[in-house]
Amino acid sequence: MTIAYFDCFSGVAGDMILGSLIDLGVEKKYLTQELKKLRLKGYDLEIKTVERNHIAATDFNVILKEKLHHHRHLSDIKELLNHSTLPATVKKLSLDIFTNLANAEAHVHRIPLNEVHFHEVGAVDSIIDIVGSVIGITTLGIDKIYCSALPLGHGFVTCDHGILPLPAPATVELLKGIPVYSVNRTQELVTPTGAAIMTTLTTRFGDMPSMKITKIGYGSGKIPSEYPNILRVYLGELQHSQKKTKEK
Repeated sequence: MTIAYFDCFSGVAGDMILGSLIDLGVEKKYLTQELKKLRLKGYDLEIKTVERNHIAATDFNVILKEKLHHHRHLSDIKELLNHSTLPATVKKLSLDIFTNLANAEAHVHRIPLNEVHFHEVGAVDSIIDIVGSVIGITTLGIDKIYCSALPLGHGFVTCDHGILPLPAPATVELLKGIPVYSVNRTQELVTPTGAAIMTTLTTRFGDMPSMKITKIGYGSGKIPSEYPNILRVYLGELQHSQKKTKEK
């Protein structure tokens, strides 16, 4: 069984996840062709190799051709996916991630699910991060995902809702029941997009399972830091049955 273990020692975000999967071998040309099936316009992809504390990592960026202020509801995301020609598995897993995030936002704001608007996460770049990550996982033939405990920074972040405490309220909601720990960094280490992807797709959080490693990928973060701001993912074969503490 092919598995991936995400070692989130510096947190996790959507672009870091996709960058790490590209680093594992997802080809830019194939990814670009698949993402075109969404029929989203007004963006380019920039994929490059960078160094973070002398470690080479893949940096993934969505370059917007113009400033967009398009807020989407869950129904809009569902329509976008259903009208695409993406494989059924990619559509389903992507919608599961968005639904997970919408439920968290609905709880935080105490509003019905159908009234949740995606602000940052409804933007083109976040849609690309989520759907692209699912494309990458399916392309690499990953059967199950495992993930480390997640580090949480502190401080504040400015978004469409104004100034919010870190971790952001939607992130905290998504991380209920997940092992986390506090670190002394005034940075957003786990984003709502990163939390939504990992909590939706991960089989078990905690220590690395017994596995035979075949490849290692590094995805770069964007926050300047004295620490290596990267996400490391191990690809390999599960060696024996693991007791599951959190199943999806």
